[in-house]
Amino acid sequence: MKDALEYMEHHMTEPVNMDEIARAACSSPFHFQRLFNMLTGVTVAEYIRKRRLTLAAQELAMTPSRVLDVALKYGYDSPEAFAKAFRKAHGITPSAAREPGTVLKAFPHLSFHLSLKGDKEMDYRIVHKVAFTVVGKTMKTSCREGENLREIPLFWLECNKDGTYDKLLELGGGVHDLLGICAEMNHEQETLTYWIAVESGAPAPKGYSTTVIPAATWAVFTSVGPMPSAIQSVWARIFQEWFPGTGYEHSGGPEFELYPPGDPAAEDYRCEIWIPVMTKS
Repeated sequence: MKDALEYMEHHMTEPVNMDEIARAACSSPFHFQRLFNMLTGVTVAEYIRKRRLTLAAQELAMTPSRVLDVALKYGYDSPEAFAKAFRKAHGITPSAAREPGTVLKAFPHLSFHLSLKGDKEMDYRIVHKVAFTVVGKTMKTSCREGENLREIPLFWLECNKDGTYDKLLELGGGVHDLLGICAEMNHEQETLTYWIAVESGAPAPKGYSTTVIPAATWAVFTSVGPMPSAIQSVWARIFQEWFPGTGYEHSGGPEFELYPPGDPAAEDYRCEIWIPVMTKS
């Protein structure tokens, strides 16, 4: 990961080459981007964008370089696009960055430090599951600046209020486990499609959608405790401890959380995280 960060830092003025960045971290592009996002809280694209705007601000403040030249140097096609991004990051125009005493924001160069963990055992199981069909409601959300972390809980609340839960249980035909699925993760566009669904082969009613989750090998982890803190802790341990300590990496398919019936606020509530995995090549 440190090598990948150094690679990014030394190629800030070049087009993003995710294959080379991931190769520096000895992983696939998808796994590297998912791992980076879970460890740092920002996407790779967001990190590079913030670092470029930090370096651009420094250059404008310290050199006589033209705004157009700086914009092109850091990957912007036009001064207008650069100015819009610059104002969002720094709260001022690029030209104003030249004025003495102007306050600029800096997004620092990240670094990773080894921390010995793993003193607590982490139980998991490997499941080989054939393709299955789900029916549910979907939303498309952005991963930029944690937008998905705000929108997905609101989506669950909405589905709880409008009768979606009951309809899904009906469509499940006796299957009472709800699924929260992250699919179509596009790291370049920083988007994903989120499903609240149930495993079912029933036709999708109006307002609902259906899709097939492909056959995969899954690493399955159990979360015990009140939501959402308990499951968020398990997610963090998966990417901070389990992936680095095993011969597996994310295979790039959909991942989901499985919620059985029960009180999600209870201390003994049990749910699961299913992540598609493959052995490292």
